[in-house]
Amino acid sequence: MSEASRIQGLEALLRAQSSGKTPPVETWNPPYCGDIGMAIAADGTWSYQGSPIGRTALVRLFASVLRRDDDGRHYLVTPAEKVDVAVADAPFMAVEMQVDGAGPAQQVTFRTNVDDIVACGHHNPLRFVVEPGSGGLKPYVLVRGRLEALVTRALYYDLVELAAPRSEVEHDRLGIWSGGIWWEFAPSERNEG
Repeated sequence: MSEASRIQGLEALLRAQSSGKTPPVETWNPPYCGDIGMAIAADGTWSYQGSPIGRTALVRLFASVLRRDDDGRHYLVTPAEKVDVAVADAPFMAVEMQVDGAGPAQQVTFRTNVDDIVACGHHNPLRFVVEPGSGGLKPYVLVRGRLEALVTRALYYDLVELAAPRSEVEHDRLGIWSGGIWWEFAPSERNEG
């Protein structure tokens, strides 16, 4: 990879960040350049070659060009290169939640640790996965592309407080309404009602 190509890639990232738009990483098809030691820990901490990245603006920039491909792996992608990112669980954490309305009209909106705002619904589904070891449920919300945010334990407790049966007839199944969809508290790949 030439230095000029790398600089052009960084310039494209900075332009996209300054415009406030998410870069179109799904349309970029740069050459794969290997593993440079980027990682995201289970608690959402980003690191480079084992050292945590403390600059929030830099983490947000990297998060804006993160992509998960069909192979299930995560990559940082610029127009000029694609490098591995080792992700321990989910690349993002849902750290704040707002609830508007009630019942089928209820809308649950999350803010991630990198300030993405995600309204849970058809385009941003909520799913639950059984946690190995404890057997408890872990909730995830789709942020964009194939990238998800793990809902923090504190917010999970808030979701549990919102839990209700889907109808007066189905008392044995609990879930929450958001975006016109009832999301059952049960493990599944896709959880629409």
